[in-house]
Amino acid sequence: MTAEPTAPALRTERFRAGLSETDPQRADDRTSDWLQAVNVGFHDPAWKPEQAASLVEAYLADGRMLTGVYDGAAPEYAWNPKAPVATYATMSNDLNAGGTLLPAHQITSVTVRPTHRRRGILTSMISGDLQRAKEDGFAVAALLASEAVIYGRFGFGAATVETNVEIDARGRLELKTPPSGSTVLAEPARMEELAPEIFRRHLRVTRGALGRQAGYAKRAAGLWGDLPEIQQDVRAAVHYDDAGTPDGYVTYRFLPWETEPHTLKVLDLVAVGDTARLELWRYLGSIDLVEKITASGPLADPLPWALADRRRYQITGVEDTLWLRALDPPAMLRARGFESDGELVLGVADPLGLAQGRWLLQVSGGSTVLTELGEELPQGLPVVEADAAAFASLYLGGVPASVLAAAGGIRGTAVALTALGRLFDVARAPYCSTHF
Repeated sequence: MTAEPTAPALRTERFRAGLSETDPQRADDRTSDWLQAVNVGFHDPAWKPEQAASLVEAYLADGRMLTGVYDGAAPEYAWNPKAPVATYATMSNDLNAGGTLLPAHQITSVTVRPTHRRRGILTSMISGDLQRAKEDGFAVAALLASEAVIYGRFGFGAATVETNVEIDARGRLELKTPPSGSTVLAEPARMEELAPEIFRRHLRVTRGALGRQAGYAKRAAGLWGDLPEIQQDVRAAVHYDDAGTPDGYVTYRFLPWETEPHTLKVLDLVAVGDTARLELWRYLGSIDLVEKITASGPLADPLPWALADRRRYQITGVEDTLWLRALDPPAMLRARGFESDGELVLGVADPLGLAQGRWLLQVSGGSTVLTELGEELPQGLPVVEADAAAFASLYLGGVPASVLAAAGGIRGTAVALTALGRLFDVARAPYCSTHF
């Protein structure tokens, strides 16, 4: 644990979650106070003692580091003076950059109490953490933004999107693709072991996928829901390929009978490939007494094109999911998978100075070479400059280079921007289904 000053009367502590020494079924006081502060920040009810203990175990498995900012000058009637007035947490999982897996520094549980705004608390927490992550060797930071305006000024850019869909399941769904493999109703208890295995395979083949925290396996087994409590109504199905290997799973629950139309909610659907994904949808569309299915999924979803009646598929919303922040652009670019060859000069402008620089990027036959440049530039090559947030959005290919240029985040001649698009645009939008 380390302590550092933040502002007069404020102190910052970084620590691991812990259990009480006198009662291992409860979180220790500092962790309990921190969790309460997060609940207040996100308008959630307080955890029960046994729920908090489950969270501690999961946080330790995730390797989470917790940060709290504490006000030592709380007045007499202040709520829980021992609880932090601001919270922050970090962990790490692998990001599929399209070429190789790249360890990502993940940021979550960010709150600042309204009574302590405009004191530089968030700026201090996030700028210090990003600098520390860079020094620790991370090339990229990641988060899910509850408010889009906040994180752009720190160099984060939205990199993937997720759709919310509704499927008209009356009369069952008919797919045009021929059946493949087999799908079975799964034993819930076995999913805690199987779900992470299937997800690891999904991670290796899906651009934009991000490794998952411990709670996902518990949710797949029905041990957790929105709260860390057993969920008796969660069901799971597993798809096996023609060789008998599990290559996809779906978890779901039927909403109360009073819900009209009768609705099945997909909680999680993970597939190693499109065939498994469609077969899991074939299974979902064959469940009796279901009139509507709600789910989230990738922007580049083959399902509507595989349905005999694609009008049964309605997108009800599109939301940004993964936000990235460059810490080491050369390392990011070496890990990225490029679908075309080319060469250009790429500059990143970063007001925080974490990712500032200019490089000669050369891609040929799947091999990437980066050369750091000074003021003197090679002659005859396209030159582009991107703001740090725009570079983050460009990185996975989730936003076309031309769109980012039109929005002002990337600058260059028309020829240079065309060259950038040829290198960075991808045939299929990246997809991240991990929330944290």
